[in-house]
Amino acid sequence: MTGQVTFTLDGAVATVLLDRPAKHNALTPAMLQQLERILIDLDTDRNVRVVIVAAAGNRSFCAGADIKLFKALPPLDMWAGWTRTGLRVFDLLAGLRQPTIAAIHGNAYGGGFELALACDLRILSEEAMHGLTETGLGTVPGWGGTGRLPAAIGTAKAKELIFTGTPLTAGQAAACGLVNRTVPADHVRATAIALAERIAGRAPIAVQMAKQAIDSGPAYRLMEPLASVATAYTDDAAEGFAAFQERRDPTFHGA
Repeated sequence: MTGQVTFTLDGAVATVLLDRPAKHNALTPAMLQQLERILIDLDTDRNVRVVIVAAAGNRSFCAGADIKLFKALPPLDMWAGWTRTGLRVFDLLAGLRQPTIAAIHGNAYGGGFELALACDLRILSEEAMHGLTETGLGTVPGWGGTGRLPAAIGTAKAKELIFTGTPLTAGQAAACGLVNRTVPADHVRATAIALAERIAGRAPIAVQMAKQAIDSGPAYRLMEPLASVATAYTDDAAEGFAAFQERRDPTFHGA
């Protein structure tokens, strides 16, 4: 049952790594707890501007929940100790202050796909498949898929995919706007890093407040003006305006 979740920091970009390649990076309760602790720390780290979620190995991004552990639990433990925990952790990922990028180098099914859906942006291997396949096991998505997939691609298409358990190819995912880039598998991590570094070069408070405004949904009419006013009086805004006038690149410090 070995497996772990770790993170590394390179400048302002943190990479969270699922490290259980022999089991297709399937998630165990211990790995969910590790991921939760990491996310709590990252959310309060002012030095981290972007978070990449990646996985070890050359095959799968994440096969979702470890089926053997999943099936061995009694109903109340399933509800209290597995489904609710996973949903809480994925909500924590989705709610991070920093933008998040899923670097999906291989297949992602079930909870693995839900993990990717909890990220803001997705880079997908051209060879990868992903989908919510739970109905084929006699159950339903339990870590946010029934909410996040419709929000990403529309209710009717999401219902079709969840009802049938049909996986999407990279081309299909790109066509419905589910991913931001499709690249060869060996370019996924580098593409995610390049995108992360580009975002990290922008004013971090502005980026984070923009994320909050976007995620507020219909409340954007309230959130957006507040975010605009609040960011206009930061040191970063002063630096941005000065750099524009002086025709140079700005240097933002997150203040």
